[in-house]
Amino acid sequence: MDIIVLGGGLCMERDVSLKSAAMICSALRRKGHRAVCVDPFFGYEGDPDKLFEKQEGTGAEIGSGVPDLEKVRSMRRQQNSSRIADGLMDTLRRADLVFLGLHGGDGEDGRLQAALDIAGIKYTGSGYLGSAIAMNKEAAKNLFIASGIRTPEGKKINLNDSDKSTAWLPCVVKPKSSGSSVGTSIAHNEAEYAAALDFAFKYEDDVLVEKYIKGREVDVGVLDGTALPSIEIIPKSGFFDYKNKYQDGMTSEICPADFPPETEAALRRAAEQVFRALYLKVYARMDFIVEEGTGLIYCLEANTLPGMTPASLLPKEAAAAGIGYDELCQKIVELSLEK
Repeated sequence: MDIIVLGGGLCMERDVSLKSAAMICSALRRKGHRAVCVDPFFGYEGDPDKLFEKQEGTGAEIGSGVPDLEKVRSMRRQQNSSRIADGLMDTLRRADLVFLGLHGGDGEDGRLQAALDIAGIKYTGSGYLGSAIAMNKEAAKNLFIASGIRTPEGKKINLNDSDKSTAWLPCVVKPKSSGSSVGTSIAHNEAEYAAALDFAFKYEDDVLVEKYIKGREVDVGVLDGTALPSIEIIPKSGFFDYKNKYQDGMTSEICPADFPPETEAALRRAAEQVFRALYLKVYARMDFIVEEGTGLIYCLEANTLPGMTPASLLPKEAAAAGIGYDELCQKIVELSLEK
C-alpha cells in the first residue's frame, strides 16, 4: 500500500510531529508498505512519479521549547498566508491512505480532516467533528458535563474581557485550543494568575481557567473503542509541560499505573466514555487526574492525534497491552480503512 505520512506543519508542535512522522514512516516500511513523509507546510516538489522512492531519516530533534515558526515560514519558497503548500492535495491523492502524524493546530483541530473529506482522500484517526470538539477545550468540557463525565470546574476568558478574575486559586490557565501544554501554567496566587494569563494570551485570545485538582496525572489510550492500560506520569520537576513531555529523562512513567483494580477499571471506562462522547474514531488518548484523598477521576482533555515518538505515551500503553510499535501503526492503518 502507498501511504503518505504527514508530519510537521506550521505549529508549535512541529518538531514533535516531524519525529512522530519519521518513526511512523519507518514502521510502515517495515510492514511492507511504500511510505513517505511529507510536510504539509512545504509540500512535495520532487518528481511525482518518484514520490514513494524517497528515503526518510529519523526526523527533527525535539527542543526544550517551541520552534521558531517565523524562521520556518521564511524557509518556504511559496510566500503566502496558506498553512498548506500549493498542490498538497494533488500529492496526497497519489496515496492509498494518508497517515496523520500531525499534532496541534495543523492537523488536530478538524480543518485538515474536513478538507480531506471534501477531496475524497482517506486518512487515519478521527473525523473533522470529533477532532474539532476535542481541540476546543471549552467545547469538550461542555460535552463532558452533558455526558456526566467528571471534569474540573472552569470557564473561558477572552483577552478583551473586562473581568478576568477567577474563583479558583490555585488554578490552571491554558490556551483554549493549543496542544502539548504550550502556554499552560499553574497559578497559586493572584500575582501568578496575572502572569499566567499574560503567558496564555501570547498564544491565543481565548484561554481556559480551571480549578486545580491535586492528584496523580494519568493517561489512558483508546484503540478501536477499547481502553489500553493506564500510564501514570510523574514529572521530576514542575508539571507535565512541553519540556517534560518531550525531553528524555524529564519524567518517570509507570505503565500499567499502580492503582487498585477498581481504579484502573474506572479509568478505562472513563476513557472509553470520553471517546464516545467526543465522536472519536480509531484511536485517541485521554488525560486524567486522580484526586488525592478522594480518588475521584477528573478528565482534563482528549488528544485525537497523540504523539508517536520514543517518549510518547500511547506506544508505551500499547506495548503494555502486547502491541508493538510497528503493530500499532499497522492497526491504525487497518482501522482507518474500515472507518
